[in-house]
Amino acid sequence: MEERLQKILARAGVGSRRACETFIVEGRVAVNGRIAQLGQKADLAKDKIALDGAPLRFEQFVHVALYKPRGVVSSLEPQGDRQTVRDLVPFAERLYPVGRLDLESEGLILLTNDGELTDHLTHPRFETEKEYRVLIAGAPDEKQLEAWRRGVVLPSGEKRTAPAQVMRETRERGDTWLRVVMHEGRKHEIREIGRLLGMPVLRLIRVRIGTLKVGDLKPGQWRELQDWEVRRLRGAEGHAPPARTRPKQKRDT
Repeated sequence: MEERLQKILARAGVGSRRACETFIVEGRVAVNGRIAQLGQKADLAKDKIALDGAPLRFEQFVHVALYKPRGVVSSLEPQGDRQTVRDLVPFAERLYPVGRLDLESEGLILLTNDGELTDHLTHPRFETEKEYRVLIAGAPDEKQLEAWRRGVVLPSGEKRTAPAQVMRETRERGDTWLRVVMHEGRKHEIREIGRLLGMPVLRLIRVRIGTLKVGDLKPGQWRELQDWEVRRLRGAEGHAPPARTRPKQKRDT
C-alpha cells in the first residue's frame, strides 16, 4: 500500500514527520535510486527507500521517560563538556527528545525513535498539554495571573501567547509555586512571560506531557514506558507498538 514518504520515514524512527519532510526537501531521500520529492508516495512492499544513501531500516520502537536534571542539555548536539539527555539513557537505538527544556529547567522529557508519536505530541494542531510546576519570586497578585491566563504579547514575537491555566499552589520562603498547564511550546516562553509580568522564574519543572507524568522519577532517573502508556499517548491517532522482547527498565544514571 502506498503511503507518503514522510510518514514511512517517521515510522522508521529517523525523525518526526516534519523533520522527515525536511530530509526530502534537502534531497537526502531516494526511492528506487531516484531523489524523492515532497508529496511523493511509496510502497514498502516493492519500493527501495534510502536516506543519505543507506537503505531504510525499521528499528524496534523505544519510549523512555527521563527526568532531565538542571544543567543537562536537551539537544542531542554536545555543548562543550555538558551532558546531553542522550548521554543519560544507555540504548543503542537512535533516540530523539520530545519536548525540550532549556538548560536551567528540569523535569519530564520523552526520548523515542517513534517518529509518528513525536509528530502527534509536538505538532501544534494536536494541542498536546504540557504541565509545569513553576517557582516565581515573591507573591503574584490576581491581575498578574489573569494576564498570563489570557495570553500576552512577548518582546520576542508579535503573536499573543495562547491562553493557559495558571493556579497558585504553595508558598516557599516568601516565593510562590504555580501550576501552569499549556499546549504552546515557544522557546523560553514561561520564563519570558514571568519576566514580562514582573514574576521572575526561579525554578521550572515539567511534570506532564499529554497523558504521561513524571511520577516518582528523580533527577537523572529514567524508565521505559509500558505499552498501555504508549497507547494512551497516541490517543485516537495511534496503533499498537511492536511487541518487545526485553523487559521494561528503570535505572539511575
